[in-house]
Amino acid sequence: MSPRSPKELPGHPAARADSDLSGAQTDETKLFREAVRDVKPLGCAAQEAGQPSSRRRRPRPAAKFSRADRLAVLEESLSDDVIDPALASGEELVFHRTGIQASVLRKLRRGDYRVQGEIDLHGLTVTEAKQELREFLAHALTRQWRCVRIVHGKGLRSGHRGPVLKAMVGTMLRKVGPVLAYVSARQVDGGTGAVYVLLSS
Repeated sequence: MSPRSPKELPGHPAARADSDLSGAQTDETKLFREAVRDVKPLGCAAQEAGQPSSRRRRPRPAAKFSRADRLAVLEESLSDDVIDPALASGEELVFHRTGIQASVLRKLRRGDYRVQGEIDLHGLTVTEAKQELREFLAHALTRQWRCVRIVHGKGLRSGHRGPVLKAMVGTMLRKVGPVLAYVSARQVDGGTGAVYVLLSS
């Protein structure tokens, strides 16, 4: 049995100091644990209290066009009387914005998109037709319709002027930002006397 050092002897001052220190540390540990017993991490406490955590949430995506923006765009675009002469013919109307895929245009041409609203401009003057078209498009955009049909007629009675309403519709639609594409309708829906219009939702 190896001899104990003086510090290990029960009566030695160093042994008593170590014992007191150890006891003090144990008491402090107990006191600390008692004090923080009900304390919870901030994240857990916030979630249990039904409060949002400190983690940042993604902002909600903003609508592409507010109602006021849509109406402002329509008002500006439909106020111009200049008609693109290239559209004043009896040919098929086709238009699409940059970035619209060919497959989307094919689907539109085949009538694959459900028509959610339509307007017939037959028999109206250009001024009347523009007003009706403005109101119809404003309504369609407010309702967030995806596809509409506009009947403009073939302009067979327009004489040397050509299909005036058709040209006006084609020109105005190109100026309306939310109009992504349009094509002349299938024969059963009016052929070159009508257009399917694809709108941004």
